[in-house]
Amino acid sequence: MTLNQATIRIKNLRLRTYIGINDDEIANKQDVVVNAKIHYDAMKATNTDNMHDALNYKTVTKAIIKLVEDNRFSLLEKLTADVLAVAAEHPWVTFAEVEVDKPHALRFADSVSLTLSCTKD
Repeated sequence: MTLNQATIRIKNLRLRTYIGINDDEIANKQDVVVNAKIHYDAMKATNTDNMHDALNYKTVTKAIIKLVEDNRFSLLEKLTADVLAVAAEHPWVTFAEVEVDKPHALRFADSVSLTLSCTKD
């Protein structure tokens, strides 16, 4: 049997950060929700059952949390691009996609979100 790429999904990671350009957004942290999808070849991990042969999603998640909570962003585009860079950082990653939601950004909408993805050779 030949396995396809493994997909790790980090779902609904709820964080707080400074995001936006209005005075109240600059002064107060807001909620954001991060979803990430990461593809990598997990063949070695499936054969050995050894953590050192797998992509550690806990390490990736901790790096995303640190990035988001320790920085300020004017634009959702910049925040999403920076999170994508962290998600795609490991050399085993072949594809990554990140969606960041900004809840209550619009009066009559649950949230506004932006999605970015990248493919690595």
